[in-house]
Amino acid sequence: MLPPCRRLLCRGIRPLGRWPSRSAMNLGELVSALNDFASLSLAESWDNVGLLVEPSPPHAVNTLFLTNDLTEGVMEEAVQKKADLILSYHPPIFTPLKRVTWKTWKERLVVRALEHRIGIYSPHTAYDAIPHGVNNWLTKGLGACTSVPLHPSAAPSYPAEGTHRVEFCVDNGEHLETLLSKIKGIPEISSVTTLPARVEGEEQTRVSLNCSQKALLEVVALLSKNSLLYHKTEILLLEKPLLPHTGMGRLCTLSEPVSLLAIIERIKRHLKLTHIRLAVGMGKTLESPVKKAALCAGSGSSVLKGVEADLYLTGEMSHHDVLDAVANGISVILCEHSNTERGFLSELRDTLAIHLQNKINIIVSEKDRDPLQVA
Repeated sequence: MLPPCRRLLCRGIRPLGRWPSRSAMNLGELVSALNDFASLSLAESWDNVGLLVEPSPPHAVNTLFLTNDLTEGVMEEAVQKKADLILSYHPPIFTPLKRVTWKTWKERLVVRALEHRIGIYSPHTAYDAIPHGVNNWLTKGLGACTSVPLHPSAAPSYPAEGTHRVEFCVDNGEHLETLLSKIKGIPEISSVTTLPARVEGEEQTRVSLNCSQKALLEVVALLSKNSLLYHKTEILLLEKPLLPHTGMGRLCTLSEPVSLLAIIERIKRHLKLTHIRLAVGMGKTLESPVKKAALCAGSGSSVLKGVEADLYLTGEMSHHDVLDAVANGISVILCEHSNTERGFLSELRDTLAIHLQNKINIIVSEKDRDPLQVA
């Protein structure tokens, strides 16, 4: 007979003390990695994202705890499971806190987090925008389809310095050198280039420069001293380039049109729901084909408004926005706000494990659930 320890190994069970260990990550290192996974610059301007609660350093993270909503019940679960950092998709701190007491539930979350040295991080709309985020996960409920963002995200910075480009032609000679000298003396001007040009049969020099909004005013003031030069000036507003496959919402084109009824069943299976709320578009039935579907996780009214599609899929919409969609022949499926988001956490756990090179333990809350239920 094999010794006890050897019997355990033969059955694929490791004895105590032999489990493969994960090395903890410093909180700053982990937050940096999370920001690399989804740049916070992609979040909406009204949002409150990033590290919201930070225990005093040094703070090592062995266990990352994922939840859609951080309620008091979920916080208790995080404490019991010895979480070091909570990643809450929805930011538990949204409006400013004037005090941190035991009086309100959101204040109590902060108190409990700090008492147990648990950090809180929220990505929210940054995860809505990324190609591998919440909305991309939601498209999988429609079946085989291609999708593009409804509102594409711009890159966080310009490809070149400055927000404006100024171009003009000037006669060659001493005036050119004097003008260039004055232009180069203006702060926040970059990429000043000159090229030979022929204008109305005359040899001239074409000047191009990039500048900030503030510097633009000084450049225009300088050029306006010569009315002929000023009227030949072109001013271009530089735009940040759009990021591929990145942005709010998705417009999905199904590989093959299917009935509205079939789409409903697919979505219920994907979101693990027994029911959804449905508004059938004017002139449509459950057998009407769906070829294009516009979707937005959470509350999608502002993102979906005005989009041409056979179907809108989101968590919640205002009554009047639903009426508008129906009047335009667009069917609407509502699944409740967090039901369109929560299922993403399991996929996120696996994706983050790879991104973080399996350095820490990542678990998904078992207490987190939609606050609404059918009675």
